[in-house]
Amino acid sequence: MSLRLGLLKCDPRPVEAMYAAWLPDAGWTVYDVFSGQLPASPSECDGWVGTGSRFSVYDDEAWIRNYAQLVRDLHAAQAPFAGVCFSHQMLGHALGGRTAKSPNGWCTGVHQFDVWETADWMVPPLARFGLVMSCQDQVLEPPPGTRVLAGNDQCPAGMIQIGSMLGMQGHPEFTPEYGESLMLARREVIGEERVRAAQATLRDPRHAAEVGGWVRNFFRVHSGQEMDRK
Repeated sequence: MSLRLGLLKCDPRPVEAMYAAWLPDAGWTVYDVFSGQLPASPSECDGWVGTGSRFSVYDDEAWIRNYAQLVRDLHAAQAPFAGVCFSHQMLGHALGGRTAKSPNGWCTGVHQFDVWETADWMVPPLARFGLVMSCQDQVLEPPPGTRVLAGNDQCPAGMIQIGSMLGMQGHPEFTPEYGESLMLARREVIGEERVRAAQATLRDPRHAAEVGGWVRNFFRVHSGQEMDRK
């Protein structure tokens, strides 16, 4: 059965095609959260995917405050949710943890995450996985009750689960080429040395497809559907 997923779009950039390419077997409905469009009910879709953003979750913007409340509402309804980057950070911000600029600075390029705890929906199981990153903020203090599933020295809370809510700091929807375009556009703020080091990682192993399988299974488990065990 195809999943009906709601894309909670938190940035004006046209990212819809990247998410559709990452999870191509899902039926998508786009909600332009950045412009104030929110779902009427947590049950409108089988699961919810929150995107990244150029903004920070602690910025004083009405749409960000509304998004934080939506995340709390989805959590209270036990609705399946997967947050990427900004939306991962929103889990920390909205549910009782702390998101702020990381003392480790910008994370760009392909980063490898160590799996510290394997959930039953993480099929096939991996000891490590690689994803493109592009962030300065991180979840520095996860909310109470968080399972920290994966991380690394630069990003300790790299993948977290809070009940029916899943967050990942990396971008499974990004290609290395797109990640490189972002770092080059931000070269002055990231710093030339860090950009060059990140460019050297762009051919490192990525596991966007495997993480996509995990997310599909996560949604199926939390929406009462049968999980794919291949």
